[in-house]
Amino acid sequence: MSGVLANCDRAAAMARPHGPSSHPRLVLAATILASSLAFIDGSVVNVGLPAIGHSLRADAGDLPWVIDAYLLPLSALLLFGGAAGDRYGRRRLLILGTVLFALASTACALAPSLALLLAGRVAQGIGAALLMPNSLAILGEAFTGEARGRAIGAWAAVGAMAGAIGPVLGGWLIDAVGWRAIFFVNLPVAAGAIFFAWRFVAPTRDPDPAPLDGLGALLATLGLGALTWGLTVGAGPAGWTPLAVGLLGVGAAASAAFLAVEHRLGERAMIPLALFASRDFVGLTLLTFLVYGALGALLVLVPYELIRAVGYSATAAGAALLPFPLVMAVVSPVTGALAGRAGSRLPLGVGSLLVAGGFLLDTRIGPPGGFWTTLLPAILVISLGMAGVAAPLTTAVLGSVDARHTGSASGLNSAVARTGGLVATALLGGVLSASGAALTQRFRLALVVGALAVAGGAASTLLLRRQRAT
Repeated sequence: MSGVLANCDRAAAMARPHGPSSHPRLVLAATILASSLAFIDGSVVNVGLPAIGHSLRADAGDLPWVIDAYLLPLSALLLFGGAAGDRYGRRRLLILGTVLFALASTACALAPSLALLLAGRVAQGIGAALLMPNSLAILGEAFTGEARGRAIGAWAAVGAMAGAIGPVLGGWLIDAVGWRAIFFVNLPVAAGAIFFAWRFVAPTRDPDPAPLDGLGALLATLGLGALTWGLTVGAGPAGWTPLAVGLLGVGAAASAAFLAVEHRLGERAMIPLALFASRDFVGLTLLTFLVYGALGALLVLVPYELIRAVGYSATAAGAALLPFPLVMAVVSPVTGALAGRAGSRLPLGVGSLLVAGGFLLDTRIGPPGGFWTTLLPAILVISLGMAGVAAPLTTAVLGSVDARHTGSASGLNSAVARTGGLVATALLGGVLSASGAALTQRFRLALVVGALAVAGGAASTLLLRRQRAT
């Protein structure tokens, strides 16, 4: 999923150029290696859930936390990480985030219990929130003109390839070595990123940075954390206990306090609420949350169903998803060009409906489950639909607000996409705790719900104004 979501971060790379670097290719290598950590880790762990649960004797209802413990700090602190890079130096934050990610990966690989694994995953999410926005900001500083466009294109292409290779590589490592290897593989990548960043990236920072919104970041993390915990408990075997309801109340209160703080800070806020004065931006935010939330759940559920119910190996389950990023890499440039000529509204609406149809096709997955007749057609339809959403969504988000807010709008849209995946994964406990025929039944029900959510995203495009061709 991360390779898809990265498109909405591109505006971060467009700010404050400081002139071309004397080692542009090595700077590009540093940013690609660093961001690849997040791209690979965001996809490979999905394939490892069954093996992790078996090895650590984890309650299946707790397995969503293996995903959400990473997505929670990444979603809440993504914008804060970019602002911290503006204030303290983007190279410094890139290196700090990469070091933290590497140490956290080691902790995950050595974790003797689920609790310690989750602690490592939280630290990985914090590291990713620091390195991701600053890797793009560094590209914006090191390249100018057409070279900047080519650099961002290379960054995005490698991210897509990492997203494609990640599940296959991870599945092979799980089958051949064990699930702990999927975290150890991060270490040489991190070492390369740290070396190139330290040696070849110029230490720069914004000469007039905005104040850090520390209270906003704290409240956002608390609100998302409590809401996620409450949803995970409520959707799990325990059901909607007083604990689950109480956690939802705490999350709602913290979220309300966050909005009050952001309103008071105005333009200095981590999330300027003035963004939501744009009807287009509201519609695009709703579309992002619903579509990417459903997609995040799908990319967790399909490998789990294939391994636990259909009998796939981890390698085969990872390879089964390979057409998704490959089709997107080929088709997305076409849909992006179409959106530039005819506007984003049509490809967003049609693409979302295709994704919803692909979800319904995926309900045919189950024993005996032939790949060519059941899974592949559904994955191809979803891939084509997401290709109609990803690039036009980026274009539409950047065009929905004034020039002062493009960076904030782009970063927020990316955070909303990850938050959608966070919330959707929290609701999967009832599916992941099932087995046998019950697992397949709940898997199919979850996909129907996902199709309805994506259809709701398609309906939200009605909020968008008709755009002139550009």
